[in-house]
Amino acid sequence: MVTPTTIRTVDLRSDTVTKPTESMRSAMANAEVDDDVLGNDPTALRLEKEVAEIAGKEAAMFVPSGTMGNLISVLVHCDERGSEVILGDDSHIHIYENGGISSLGGVHPRTVKNEEDGTMEIGAIEAAVRSPKGDLHHPVTKLICLETTQANCGGRCLPVEYIDIVGELAKKHGLKLHIDGARIFNASVALGVPVKRIVQAADSVSICLSKGIGAPVGSVIVGSKEFITKARWLRKTLGGGMRQIGVLCAAALVALHENVAKLEDDHKKARNLAEGLNRIERLRVNVAAVETNIIYVDIPEDPKFGAEEACKSLEDVGVLVIPQATFRIRIVLHHQISDVDVEYVLSCFEKTF
Repeated sequence: MVTPTTIRTVDLRSDTVTKPTESMRSAMANAEVDDDVLGNDPTALRLEKEVAEIAGKEAAMFVPSGTMGNLISVLVHCDERGSEVILGDDSHIHIYENGGISSLGGVHPRTVKNEEDGTMEIGAIEAAVRSPKGDLHHPVTKLICLETTQANCGGRCLPVEYIDIVGELAKKHGLKLHIDGARIFNASVALGVPVKRIVQAADSVSICLSKGIGAPVGSVIVGSKEFITKARWLRKTLGGGMRQIGVLCAAALVALHENVAKLEDDHKKARNLAEGLNRIERLRVNVAAVETNIIYVDIPEDPKFGAEEACKSLEDVGVLVIPQATFRIRIVLHHQISDVDVEYVLSCFEKTF
């Protein structure tokens, strides 16, 4: 066991903190590039083609961030100001993306409660739909958004059958379905189901490259050719049109080819860490809910030593985590965390609590 007296840094704040690997740096240095705004960057085109094939969609487009990917997707589907999107009350789009769909797109969010497993109750989704033939006072629903894995619910994977049902519901009401697939590769590995099958019912998907699979920058959105054509106009409007982006896309291709296979090990380490933390008397972890790489740790409700104070104490011994709530800490595993790191984190938590 590595003890807390051995100071090291273990960064578990997010899977976005990974550093580019040597193979990524080499690929970036040697990337074949051109002007992507003019549509000529060969490495970007190769990445987009590959991700579209993985997702089983007609076309794809690289964007600087998942937030921009989700924003563009919502705005393509909700192309009239005052349109309404149904989404989870604990979803990333609703909580962590600066309200961009409203402030920039004039889109009205209609939230439905996220259950503990990340789903929204089907009946509640249908009850939230507002038709253009309905009450004149209401906005008109145009889109449903799902998130898998669902981060605020602990990295839970939405069942494929559930996504299919939501897709059928969307079609029934003439709506589109967008999936925030920031950690879709984690979901694919955990479920043992190809990405294209998970998102089969979706009209668009935002796939983050800088979370689970560890690329330094970027996301890709996928959908029909018509969808991506409209998305390119919006990307330019939002300032997301970049020039020699093959430098970034080269690293993303390495991430796709080398790091997806590492996710199963990330999930195993997360379960081992969750089980170890749950054995510490003063801590509670819902181990059964740890399906991928995210862990939520509930700490004693001591008003003098909440999550912020606990995170500061852990930082002093090199363990970087973030408070999720007053008495809850979030931990996210990634491919640059070793078994020795997990042992060290456990020893630091034991000393802190």
